Amino acid sequence: MPTIAIISQKGGAGKTTLALHLAAVAQEAGRVSLIIDTDPQATASQWAAWRQDQPPEVIDSPPPRLAAKVAAATGQGAELIVIDTPPHADSAARAAVEVADLVLIPCRPSAFDLAAIQTTAKLVQLLRKPAFVVFTAGPPNAPRVYAEAGELVDSYGTPPAPVILPDRAAYRHASAEGRTVTEAEPAGRAADEMRALYKWTCRQLDLPTPRFPKGRS
Repeated sequence: MPTIAIISQKGGAGKTTLALHLAAVAQEAGRVSLIIDTDPQATASQWAAWRQDQPPEVIDSPPPRLAAKVAAATGQGAELIVIDTPPHADSAARAAVEVADLVLIPCRPSAFDLAAIQTTAKLVQLLRKPAFVVFTAGPPNAPRVYAEAGELVDSYGTPPAPVILPDRAAYRHASAEGRTVTEAEPAGRAADEMRALYKWTCRQLDLPTPRFPKGRS
């Protein structure tokens, strides 16, 4: 069962936003997806309540029960599992990485955020899991910023994903409504970027690359 762990020791990196959107785009593409929320703040679970439990489903789990929850979800028909983790919680991050097939590390392209992911990079290297940094919440048009940030994280042993998710108001508007950018603005730039990231993620997991309706990525 393909399982993606979203981890970062830095708060405000966009872990929950990334987890919710990847799972939702997978659902849009016809794959039954599940989000496992290990964050005590339960932001993902609150989002699910706002959307009145429309798919993708969100369940919570303490870190020690994570492997059991993944196994149970697999037995109940989940086709993709995305794990959302809290910041500053080594036990939750480690538990998520241990059960993951792919690790995504959201990171803002700023000096403090880039420095903070070194701890996360060491963890995925210790557990020998494939991991990539996904740049989030940066300026939409700053290729040099992303190029320099990419060189830095590559030196940590965690290469950057080729798709960037810059700061866009669509994320804030959609989250407040219990939706995703692909639902709120299906033809918008944020939606295109998120679908592109999901298609790239599928290739990393050796999953069939989805086809979206005409006019979408």
